[in-house]
Amino acid sequence: MASKTIVLISKEGQNFEVNEAAAKLSKTVENMIEDGCTEGGIRLTNVDSATLVKVLEYCNAHAAAAADVDLNKFDSDYKKSLEDDRQQKMLFDLIEAANYMDIESLLNLTCQEVADMMKGKTPDQIRTKFHIKNDYTPEQEAEVRRENQWAFE
Repeated sequence: MASKTIVLISKEGQNFEVNEAAAKLSKTVENMIEDGCTEGGIRLTNVDSATLVKVLEYCNAHAAAAADVDLNKFDSDYKKSLEDDRQQKMLFDLIEAANYMDIESLLNLTCQEVADMMKGKTPDQIRTKFHIKNDYTPEQEAEVRRENQWAFE
């Protein structure tokens, strides 16, 4: 039996054909399929084309894997591809897309990557890594450190 194809439409209006099994990894898309809302494609207004390509890479690999196949190597390689500082925007775009599309496993994977990037770093190192401007005055920062001393031990 041939697999059914679903058309997903990115924010820019680009069409992506994906097999139904991969598309259904998204609870949002799965609900739309079950509700018969696939005519003309499923518009994902919050996901740009570049991000959708990366989401579909993940979904296709996970849908294609047999139940007994260990996806740890794929997931590890997928995370590694996002470690480079130049990929930081893509990492956060993937988090937003996984949340919007309700793909729990991808959301967990990408959030874990952010947590791993922060592990063992000082607040200043984290600010530098993620390009976060410190808008606290020295007094405010000292107060936060006093109130949350456990986090700085």
